[in-house]
Amino acid sequence: MTQLDSIDNIISAFAEFGYICSEKIATAVFLANALDKPILIEGPPGVGKTELANTMAMVTGHDLIRLQCYEGLDEAKALYEWKYGKQLLYTQILKEKLSDLLEGTEGLDGAIERLHSFGDVFYSEEFIEPRPLLKALTSETGSVLLIDEIDKADQEFESLLLEVLGHYQTSIPELGTIKAKIPPRVFLTSNNTRDLSDALKRRCLHLYIPYPDERLEQKIIASRLPSVDPELNRQLVSFVHSLRSLDLRKAPAISETIDWARSLVLLKASQLDRQLVRDTLNVLLKFEQDIQAAQEALPELLKPINSMGSRALN
Repeated sequence: MTQLDSIDNIISAFAEFGYICSEKIATAVFLANALDKPILIEGPPGVGKTELANTMAMVTGHDLIRLQCYEGLDEAKALYEWKYGKQLLYTQILKEKLSDLLEGTEGLDGAIERLHSFGDVFYSEEFIEPRPLLKALTSETGSVLLIDEIDKADQEFESLLLEVLGHYQTSIPELGTIKAKIPPRVFLTSNNTRDLSDALKRRCLHLYIPYPDERLEQKIIASRLPSVDPELNRQLVSFVHSLRSLDLRKAPAISETIDWARSLVLLKASQLDRQLVRDTLNVLLKFEQDIQAAQEALPELLKPINSMGSRALN
């Protein structure tokens, strides 16, 4: 298992799996690991929030347990629910064996006392179906718990999380308190669609991941596509950064920059030109109105690339 005992080790360990950490990200991971605290990661879509948790699982060798949040999410889907089918089957078996179980008892009181001696097996661990939160708490080998897009869940759901995030435990009325033997490494992500409660934020370290600067994004592209020409890498990242300055419905994410870089390599491009950009904008942009806006602004968007000293663009 990789040691996460220093910021430099974290940067190099994550880089081995293709995740290029800024020092700010690596520091947050280091502190969360040392303090046994969850990390609440906020920022625009597509900057690597979810991928940070995925990479942590690969680096540590732990299972990734993911809880995708949505409106109406409750404890039956997030924490646990009872196996009602198995309980019903047990009831049928109990009915068939009831006369044998009660053999030798006298009267109703005796029968009830005999039944009580068997315990409340209906609500035992054998009949519980663990969901992501409980799976993470009961993992025997440790896990990485990703609570993805917490801002899409209802505010009431946050209350369910507080005990898990604060003490790595949960209370089940029929079973009592279940506490993690090995606390999971917890990552929560948010796209800032609503404000999260102060109680939840107090239990987490906060990390905001913005779009990377050009140098960092070039390193990300190079790590995912080592064969990409360095000059083409500089040009495409410069263009994407100019594109993000427009008033778009959805700015291109890092994953879309990587897809565009792959597309340009497949097209055997060595540098950008206006026609090439126009023909491949649909890889970067997902809405027609954004593509139209980008096409109208192409002369301005391509100016930074001209200033790099590359040939004049058509």
